[in-house]
Amino acid sequence: MKKLEIRTVDVVRYVKPLREGGSLPAIVEADDEFPYVIKFRGAGQGKKALIAEFIGGELARAMGLKVPEIVFMTLNDSFSKTEPDEEIQDLLDFSVGLNVGLHFLSGAITYDPLLPIADPMTASKVVLLDSLITNIDRTHRNTNLLNWKKELWLIDHGASLYFHHMWDNWEEHSGRLFPAIKDHVLLAEASKLDEAAKEIVQSIDKSVIKEIVSHIPADLLTEEGSDITAEEKRTVYTEFLSRRFANIELLTKEAKDARKASV
Repeated sequence: MKKLEIRTVDVVRYVKPLREGGSLPAIVEADDEFPYVIKFRGAGQGKKALIAEFIGGELARAMGLKVPEIVFMTLNDSFSKTEPDEEIQDLLDFSVGLNVGLHFLSGAITYDPLLPIADPMTASKVVLLDSLITNIDRTHRNTNLLNWKKELWLIDHGASLYFHHMWDNWEEHSGRLFPAIKDHVLLAEASKLDEAAKEIVQSIDKSVIKEIVSHIPADLLTEEGSDITAEEKRTVYTEFLSRRFANIELLTKEAKDARKASV
């Protein structure tokens, strides 16, 4: 993996909210003149969802999967002052500072499971990615996938890594299987799980994980009332993910068994 470079941009225009789900992401324009979908630190799961978004997206990219560019986005306090919607106004107020954005893919449509565009290897990698990062939110009900220019793109990993809502039992979580994989939207297409696992192991080792985690800003890792430092949290994320990847054979078998039971 080449050295990771994550840009930080400033939000210059709030375009419109995306009223899908409860977190109210929005389309904004940044000072680089590009549009982004911004995920707000002031939304439901707060900064932890942004961390999961970043880690999940960059791990997917390291596997060779397609993910919109992820940036850190600075939001100032001026936007809420001109926003008439009180709910959005509060969200903007609570999100002043550093947020996470994904490059907006103009013209992309939500992935339709009835019109599959994922080849077996891509589908298998996505299934294993979600098992590794414990992503419970890629189902037929909510695919979190886009069809852009007839290619599959991954978005929205904020529901991943749910262990970090309870730091004290991360070691136990790291060794668990992931039964929710049976509901994965791409499971039926994932016919190359063994081959995908081999490619993932070749692409990602502990150094890659550590490199990704090292880019999480301390601001997003800091919680009021928590005694755990930002650096200690980076260490936990690195160790948790390293243990998950070390268990990829068991997770692959679990996915294969779930696929056999459902296909």
